[in-house]
Amino acid sequence: MKTAPFFILLFLFVISSCCRYETDDVMIIPQPQQIEISNSAFVFDSGVEINYPNNEELAVQATYFSELVFNSFGLKLETKQIEDNNSHRGIFIKLNSDYEDFADEGYSLIIEKNKIVIEASSPKGSFYGLQSLYQILLSGNRIDDSDKIVVPTLEITDEPLFPYRGMHLDVCRHMFPVEFVKKYIDLLAFYKFNTFHWHLTEDQGWRIEIKKYPKLAEISSMRKETLIGHYGDKPQKFDGKPYGGYYTQDEVREIVKYAADRQITVIPEIEMPGHSLAALAAYPELGCTGGPYEVATKWGVFEDIYCTKEQTFEFLENVLLEVMELFPSKYIHIGGDEAPKSRWKECSACQDVIVREGLKDEHELQSYFIQRMEKYLNSHGRSIIGWDEILEGGLAPNATVMSWRGTEGGIAAAKQDHDAIMTPGSHCYFDHYQADRKTEPIAIGGFTTLEKVYSYEPVPDSLTNEEALRILGAQGNVWTEYMETPEYVEYMVLPRMAALSEVTWTGDKNWDLFKNKIFTHFEYYDRMGYNYCDHPFETK
Repeated sequence: MKTAPFFILLFLFVISSCCRYETDDVMIIPQPQQIEISNSAFVFDSGVEINYPNNEELAVQATYFSELVFNSFGLKLETKQIEDNNSHRGIFIKLNSDYEDFADEGYSLIIEKNKIVIEASSPKGSFYGLQSLYQILLSGNRIDDSDKIVVPTLEITDEPLFPYRGMHLDVCRHMFPVEFVKKYIDLLAFYKFNTFHWHLTEDQGWRIEIKKYPKLAEISSMRKETLIGHYGDKPQKFDGKPYGGYYTQDEVREIVKYAADRQITVIPEIEMPGHSLAALAAYPELGCTGGPYEVATKWGVFEDIYCTKEQTFEFLENVLLEVMELFPSKYIHIGGDEAPKSRWKECSACQDVIVREGLKDEHELQSYFIQRMEKYLNSHGRSIIGWDEILEGGLAPNATVMSWRGTEGGIAAAKQDHDAIMTPGSHCYFDHYQADRKTEPIAIGGFTTLEKVYSYEPVPDSLTNEEALRILGAQGNVWTEYMETPEYVEYMVLPRMAALSEVTWTGDKNWDLFKNKIFTHFEYYDRMGYNYCDHPFETK
């Protein structure tokens, strides 16, 4: 019995001395910009200590990484604040703000035989370095039943291609528990996304507590029933069951903090002037007809939208004031899409605004509406993002356009010297079918395969080099009309989210390499407890 440790040590020595690794053996998604592999190994075990300098964000990151390792491998790693010269075996996280080779989100990861060093110019970069290290550990070689994991020695130098890398989640058509929203954010962190676009208000439900307007929680958050089956089914059927809920302000703060600890900014979306039926159900005086209105029970676009009277602007400004107190993000998303103009055409109050402001038509009235809300948010140090319909009638001076109806909106914004985020339905809508629809659960329609997502190039060829700089990045959208459960959301985003992460991070994509890696990531999903589509290549 006394000889067993000797053989284990001998085995570890042989592994760490004679390993032969290739770059393609490193299963990191998104693919790092540069990887250099050495022919040796680092043996990872519970004796490895996570060391960090005197920095609160790095302390949080060290604890987070320790929790990831414990949850995945059962290894309990100690964290320690030190300022030494890496003289002992462990992980060393370093900040070097003067290191010009690192962009704000860039990092280097060096794994040697006796230590691991992550260096970055900001906590953003160090966090991404830890995520890469975590993925390396997930694909490492576990030695029998021991606590030892063998990983290759290597050097990674990495930074993202785009500054905006986003994922969206609609919690209005179907709402999800706080714990699932956190689990979703963990996925974003795993794939190095830096933005969570949280769609909080809709025709089918208002999901955020606003203390000045309690009826938004009491009335607007609940619908009397929900459509069963697909919208196109005839006749349409409903379940007859009340459905709803909302996030309290304390829950919102909890989620915002959770995301911030993972270097993710949460951008809230408060829809206006359309997709506002739920709010009108509680406050009918904000509509053109005065109601009565009810929270929508099926999907689609509805004629009743916010009226352009002063009372509406007062309401929205008060709502946004509370939203800004909860979300420190630079951006507030104000929607702006799918706003029918029929009620405005028939409304004397709206027509009076057109005359008073010297507007040409209802499209310019929408532009007036958006520009007025932008001025209010700008006065509080915030900027707006809107769907590409905000281009109609004239773009607000400082607005960022989120281009969803193809790429034309993003192109138009860039040519007008505005920032744009690309999220075309053709490549970035994860509510579409992803495999042979005969075998897939119900979806809204469309057909967006893993390969199609991966093929996307966010910068249109028609832009000049200068205009191309206005394309901030891309985002995947998750509309939940047909996603009733957290498990189905996971199924629809995985593995397509992984493909989009490489679109927004990696400059030189390689589809064959990605396909090889994604099967390994299926094993990660199993280990981490995520549901996913395990047949994304069955597209016929």
